[in-house]
Amino acid sequence: MRFRSEVEKFLLWAFLIKDKPLDEYRKADILEFADFCWKPPLTWISYSNVDKFIIKGGFYTSNTEWTPFKLMVAKGDESKPDKKKYRPSQETLQSTFTAINAFYKHLTDEEYCYGNPVQIAKKDCRYFIKDTQVKDVKRLTEDQWNFLLDVATSMADDDSRYERSLFLIASLKTLFLRISEYSDRKEWSPIMSHFWRDNDNNWWLKIYGKGRKVRDITVPASFLSYLTRYRLHRGLNKLPVTGENHPIIEKIRGRGGMTARQLSRLVQEVFDQAYEQMKLRYGEDNASNFKEATSHWLRHTGASLEIERGRALKDVSEDLGHASMSTTDTVYVQTDDKKRASSGKDRNV
Repeated sequence: MRFRSEVEKFLLWAFLIKDKPLDEYRKADILEFADFCWKPPLTWISYSNVDKFIIKGGFYTSNTEWTPFKLMVAKGDESKPDKKKYRPSQETLQSTFTAINAFYKHLTDEEYCYGNPVQIAKKDCRYFIKDTQVKDVKRLTEDQWNFLLDVATSMADDDSRYERSLFLIASLKTLFLRISEYSDRKEWSPIMSHFWRDNDNNWWLKIYGKGRKVRDITVPASFLSYLTRYRLHRGLNKLPVTGENHPIIEKIRGRGGMTARQLSRLVQEVFDQAYEQMKLRYGEDNASNFKEATSHWLRHTGASLEIERGRALKDVSEDLGHASMSTTDTVYVQTDDKKRASSGKDRNV
């Protein structure tokens, strides 16, 4: 399922545009597909995510509003998007090539094809740019985070519907979660017993994350009050017990857990309220971060503040679920960039 959307995009192009058997593709064909992805037909582009299939008369049918490409406008950008200006990001291109490379590897392993043209084509793709820029971590400052948490707490105090929103944003920041890691998926449903306590009375959260890996995240004592508050709101005991199968975050209407898109909407409501309140108190400039922020900023915020607090990089890296500590350093610490900035700031004109 990981590469489905990108492989599907490739197959649509192969069947509808190229009209050539997959086992006859060479490097030039893959580069032609890259050209297509760089500037797809306007009819293949839409402005938002929509479901690929919809239910009509009790049956699933194709949604005519669905398109393979999305023109995503940066959060906080109020300009009108223009499909003619669509260009995939470097991350999107990388994902596309990774997906079709894995697809051709599978075809080769199953002896449908006798070579993989993607690996060769990627080296010659003119759209890839070697990025050596200093990375800017999208995050909130500690003051902004405290303001956001206060807003979420006030919302929950005033209206119990926002109890799960408070619990959600506290989780994303404190436990360094991706929004998808709390979502209900076919292969994994986050349940309350995934919070567990070891023999030393330490709390952990078992998470199914990126790359289909399960990891345990440390749960600090300060978070337990938010967990208890949310559970009591739902009529549960203060803390989870072994075998408890209630969803970690449940729907208000209906049964079961929530999708990543539904969870994102809960976070967005809090960001919107924080933006309005900060703009009213401190002005537009101070509030602008809340207008741009996404749920993933909370993961970055939590990790960045922990590293600044002095926690061991190795421990933060394992809680984040990074494959190596160097990834954590590159994203959050940027040791080499800081040394370069320090050595370069005092040079004379």
